[in-house]
Amino acid sequence: MTACAIEDMTAGVAGTAAAAGSAPEAAEPDGPAEPVKPRAAGASAGAPDADGEGTAGAGASERDPGAGASERDPGAGASEGDPGAGAAEAKADPAASSAGPREGGAPEVRVPEVRAPEVKAPEVRAPQVRAPGAAAVPPLPPMPSAPPSVPSAPPPPPSTPEPPARTVEAALPPAPPRLVPPALTLGAGHTYAARLTPAGEATGPGWFPERWTLDGPEPYAVPLPLDRPEEAASDVLPLSDGRVLIRREVAAGRHTFSLLYPTGPGTGEVPLGALDCPELTLLPPSPDGMSAYALLPGKRSTGVWLVAGGAFGPEQVADVPGRCSGGVWLDREGRLLALDRQMPGGGPVKAVVVDLGRGGEVTPLLQIAPESNDRLLLADADSGLLLVRSDAPGHDRLGWGVLGSCLPVRFPECLRAPDETLTPFAVQPGQMLMPESCAVALRIDGAGGSWVGLWRPAGRRLHQFAAPGGWLAGSGFWTREGVLHLPYSQEDAPCAVALMEAPVDEPHPAVTTGTNASGATPPRGVCTPVPLGQAPLTGRIAPG
Repeated sequence: MTACAIEDMTAGVAGTAAAAGSAPEAAEPDGPAEPVKPRAAGASAGAPDADGEGTAGAGASERDPGAGASERDPGAGASEGDPGAGAAEAKADPAASSAGPREGGAPEVRVPEVRAPEVKAPEVRAPQVRAPGAAAVPPLPPMPSAPPSVPSAPPPPPSTPEPPARTVEAALPPAPPRLVPPALTLGAGHTYAARLTPAGEATGPGWFPERWTLDGPEPYAVPLPLDRPEEAASDVLPLSDGRVLIRREVAAGRHTFSLLYPTGPGTGEVPLGALDCPELTLLPPSPDGMSAYALLPGKRSTGVWLVAGGAFGPEQVADVPGRCSGGVWLDREGRLLALDRQMPGGGPVKAVVVDLGRGGEVTPLLQIAPESNDRLLLADADSGLLLVRSDAPGHDRLGWGVLGSCLPVRFPECLRAPDETLTPFAVQPGQMLMPESCAVALRIDGAGGSWVGLWRPAGRRLHQFAAPGGWLAGSGFWTREGVLHLPYSQEDAPCAVALMEAPVDEPHPAVTTGTNASGATPPRGVCTPVPLGQAPLTGRIAPG
């Protein structure tokens, strides 16, 4: 071979090396040139590496440098001409590809310089190759194993099972759990009632819900047991459509809400969500029959939460400054709620009205004396009759007034019982504009147990009667005609209602000496009707 041929061959080899060395530099600023590397990603997708640190393409280039050079170098050298021809010559005729290095000075072949930049593929591979591979890894399909448990319960709204983000801190430590649940909870309209009844020995200790139907010719009970007994600290509240709301404290400070309904031989359950708070009190049934509310006392305010009847699970509808308790509805729409409030830092307890239709606007309701504790116990939306408990007379007394009236509250002497506790639980409805004619039922607790008291503001006399055996003390309701229904449960009558008519109050004749002129004012001490505006707090004498 002549010297000119040798120089031409050497120049060709040098040109090939220069082209191969400049190719990576031209591709660096060109972003779209990087997709050439998914060849390594495709090889790594089938790699069995457990730790994911290497791919098949990277391993092959490290194990067989010659193979990597044979696939990359021809493309680099032929980039100025025909890349396909260069690749074909490199693969079809290995001898021809090696002839150049053998005759043109093999020590100067640039395999180390060319492969050095290509070996850096693992640096690019980390974000581009492993992320797509993670989405296709077979271990991910087992994750949908959780949904099979969802169809076992009725489908709740997607966001209802999640508790609210806000937690409420209690102002006082929570009360110890009660050992016996409430006797019976009457729903709006007195169509349904619900209670927790003791579970039998077959199911172990505990309680299970029971719904009573009271609007038919004969009352009957429908048990609503689940696969587990309930705690005595749970609450049940019937709705007008026959479902029963149950509140459970599943953990310390975590309360869940569900709706129970009979489904043939079993019981259906619809979860409504949960609230995280140290203390929670379920309010009496809303007059609309389909909503349920709860009080969440905090350090400086009390939240009013809608726990049933909303669209997205429990939601807060009002925030009342101070610590609130009690709960009495003042209208038929479930908008005006009366609460007993004590402001932060102490002070007297005063009844206030919370307007849920106006974002929880608060207005005073009872202001008998500046420093007296005035609580609302019961209210009738038809007549406006209010039954209150206040220490304005000097100690706690039962009194009555009229909603919206400017007249003061009266404290009848016949409702004063030092050795007994009187608690009103039902007011006769339908007495429009006649609050004095409403019959009121009271629970009387004394040393001999519990019995029933009947009273009218106009009669000024407390009638006392023995309660039926097995009476669910403190529960009952009036009809418009003045008939009191008292639910009770006995061994031979597990679901029954006793009827009691309100007694007729005898008129109190005026005491006269026969020497007074007609229409003269009777002497002091005789019980005569006194206008509310002139009624004193003390100094009255009990009638007959």
